[in-house]
Amino acid sequence: MNAQNAYSSKAAQDERRSFLDPRTKLALTATLALFVLGGLGGERMEPVKTVLSALPFLLLLVEREWKRFFRGCLMLGIGYGLLVLMPHLPRALGFFALMCGGILTRFVVTVVMGEYLVASTSVSEFISGMEKLRMPAAVTIPLSVMFRLFPTIGAEWKSIRRAMGMRGISMGGGRAGEMLEYQLVPMMTSSVRIGEELSASALTRGLGGPVKRTNICRIGFRAQDWILLGLCLAVFALWILGLFGWEVGV
Repeated sequence: MNAQNAYSSKAAQDERRSFLDPRTKLALTATLALFVLGGLGGERMEPVKTVLSALPFLLLLVEREWKRFFRGCLMLGIGYGLLVLMPHLPRALGFFALMCGGILTRFVVTVVMGEYLVASTSVSEFISGMEKLRMPAAVTIPLSVMFRLFPTIGAEWKSIRRAMGMRGISMGGGRAGEMLEYQLVPMMTSSVRIGEELSASALTRGLGGPVKRTNICRIGFRAQDWILLGLCLAVFALWILGLFGWEVGV
């Protein structure tokens, strides 16, 4: 009883509450996908894209996701390093470095933001946020299943790797083919089973029911949410003004 009260108390929920509202995270993810990954606005939006690119890493620091932060910084550093080395490489290698560097510098930022969204948002927070956005169940249920699917598949992948290590199956020793077979086949089978189980779990919790659900988690906009939402609106406003001839200053 005490454990249940501690979990459902206001203090416990405030302690478990994420730094940002899930709706703010979705808005940031969409903004980064359009401007950083999609290149919306072209070169005149480069100063804005630089600011946007730093946001996922700052949010990971706030949430103390050190592993994801350093991994993202490493991949982004490799991307920019390839772009710096590109003029000094032979033509074929220079083209390859330009392609890999351009992909990394565009994709890594958005992927890091997606990792932050999934890692820092519980399924209850996400569902509550989607309900406040008046999203239909046809959108909410698949996305809520996705939120649990990726972490569960990641845990399953690590379990398969550990089981293979115990049986002496590794990349070395000419057993790369066996490693590919013994890892991918169980992973595909597990992915199908995990997806079915998560879908059934979502339905048994009443996500597809006609009655309005209640939610124990607390979400809501705070000062940091309004600031970042304002930043997203400002980015779109600058892009729209640029369409009418206004230039973005550095």
